[in-house]
Amino acid sequence: MDKILELKNISKKLAKKQILFNVNLSVNVWEIYWFLWPNWAWKTTTMKCIMWLIKPESWEIKILWENWLNIEAKKQIWFMPENTYLYKYLTGREFLKFNWAFFNINEKELEKRTNDLLKKVWLEDSANKYLHTYSKWMLQRIWLAQSIINKPKLLFLDEPMSWLDPIWRKMVKDLLIELKKDWTTIFFNTHILADVESICDKISIIHKWHIIVDSKEVSSISWWLENFFIEEISKSEIK
Repeated sequence: MDKILELKNISKKLAKKQILFNVNLSVNVWEIYWFLWPNWAWKTTTMKCIMWLIKPESWEIKILWENWLNIEAKKQIWFMPENTYLYKYLTGREFLKFNWAFFNINEKELEKRTNDLLKKVWLEDSANKYLHTYSKWMLQRIWLAQSIINKPKLLFLDEPMSWLDPIWRKMVKDLLIELKKDWTTIFFNTHILADVESICDKISIIHKWHIIVDSKEVSSISWWLENFFIEEISKSEIK
């Protein structure tokens, strides 16, 4: 299948310490791809290297079939970080319109798209409230809405379900499945293994700065994902 993202030999140092060693993985188009890690495995660093938010020491990155993250490729991706940094004196509606302006979309389409996104993340009733009045889980959802405002072909999500209760997690999962049906490829990470089992196509696991499981099909795992994860971590500790 056609690969929308390919990483080869990604290495990174931080404060003179090696934190990534020759990370290799590939993601096919229209997959929901999960990147799993124990704490302090530098998964966010890997994502930032992919998007060139930080510079690795060595790398081969092919994204959207380009060898470089050029302007055209940037228009077709988006990134939702784990921690949200929002303009607290904008309303939810104003915040979405502010982000939409970066994509030079006409006013009529802007209004329709904004209303659709607010509905998708269940924030229609809070659309005209200031963001500083939003709870953590409401901020998480408005941030998710802005991450898909450009209808990206490749979406990076860092802990998109943190702070969400089971109802809102279900909403996010349904939204991710809908995005996949609309031809969006999703690369994300979360610690909530039950959610992953229900929606993901493939997984990779990074531990102690190395990839220890590469692009494993979730459907091929014959037991609980939690058990599989613990076993793979344990095996890597023995090596």
